[in-house]
Amino acid sequence: MPLHYIYHSCFVYSDNDLLIVYDYWRDPEGKLPKFLEEAEREEKEVYFIVSHFHEDHFNPDIVRWCETRREEGWHLLPSYDTVRRRRIDKSLPLAILRFGESVETPHFTLQAYHSTDVGVSTVVTLRDGTTLFHAGDCNNWYFLEDGEEDMASRVKITTEQMEKLFLSILRDIKADHPTLDHAMFPVDPRLGQEMLRGPLQFLKAIQVRNFHPMHYCSPSL
Repeated sequence: MPLHYIYHSCFVYSDNDLLIVYDYWRDPEGKLPKFLEEAEREEKEVYFIVSHFHEDHFNPDIVRWCETRREEGWHLLPSYDTVRRRRIDKSLPLAILRFGESVETPHFTLQAYHSTDVGVSTVVTLRDGTTLFHAGDCNNWYFLEDGEEDMASRVKITTEQMEKLFLSILRDIKADHPTLDHAMFPVDPRLGQEMLRGPLQFLKAIQVRNFHPMHYCSPSL
């Protein structure tokens, strides 16, 4: 399978002339260098997609890599909030991701959608039609009143409002992509007994051929 899990919410998609790195943060098993070395050796185009600015979805190394290898085809595709909060020079990104907008590259089209947290969720459609959804922090963050107080306090809307927002985003995605080949989606243990609420709603709304859980190492943050 050309989609490889790195850590937390980071995945790598690799094919003959393309490498996509999603939300790189940490790489405790040292998996990413081999993909980057192969990309450099085989002169692949490399795209670093960043869904939002949170520290567990962003590693500043990718900015340096894209600065030094821009002429070699290494590209940065950060969300609008990442550019602002991480103070990225606006001349560096190939494009800045904003919900409701699309980005065209020689290898794929990227569509950005809303998130229930900051930043964006994205669907990448490759030239062969393969679709890759990465949720970022888009989930039904349904924290119960008797749940983890610290986490519940971070959610500024009620559980009912959260669910309504999440389901509306799913409708927007489904309108464009009723079927997805790959979906990278949070399964977060901090939600306790509601951990699977968002994933199951997502799978009920959209036909997904390959579901890839992510974000499940959250307790180590």
